[in-house]
Amino acid sequence: MTDPAETSVASVSRTLDTASRNLLFCKARTANLFTDKPVDPALLRELYELMRWGPTSMNSSPVRISFLTSPEAKERLIPSLFDGNIERVKSAPVVAIIGQDMEFFEYLPTLFPHAPENKKIFERNEIAAEVNAFRNATLQGAYFIVAARAVGLDCGPMSGFDNAGVDKEFFGGTHVKSNFLCSLGYADKEKSYPRGPRFEFEEVCQVL
Repeated sequence: MTDPAETSVASVSRTLDTASRNLLFCKARTANLFTDKPVDPALLRELYELMRWGPTSMNSSPVRISFLTSPEAKERLIPSLFDGNIERVKSAPVVAIIGQDMEFFEYLPTLFPHAPENKKIFERNEIAAEVNAFRNATLQGAYFIVAARAVGLDCGPMSGFDNAGVDKEFFGGTHVKSNFLCSLGYADKEKSYPRGPRFEFEEVCQVL
């Protein structure tokens, strides 16, 4: 009998079935409030193991994630939240701070070994470093949301907080800056907002 792990890539379907597409996109909803069901810590590692394979420029991988899992950790976040997000954070079993390492380029010789000299591009250009750190960490944040759904978690990405306050509280003395927050857990479906409309293809896309 053939070991499934040895199945050639060419023979594996390169499309997701309808159920998988619904799980990740079509039927997925942003969680507003959560049930009290806890999140298994192993799922956080599983989530990361999926998201880390998403592409970034030069494999720079600038995202840095702090998972707040205890009431004490979440309380440290409360002073930096806008009022509308306080209950969302308190309700969630886990809140992830998605941040970016502004000196991500220090790791390029390891992460992008065929062109280690590219580190110098960002050492010499602070604006380029900031733009790339933010862009690629935001991209990784999107992978984070998809990966969370793939491992069975609901998530509620949010802005609405004082970035400077979060950076001081959680990333003081480092080169990491916060990007956005993402609550994780199992949504209280009865407290979800009605699904918002989306643009049609013709409204926002062009094929040239």
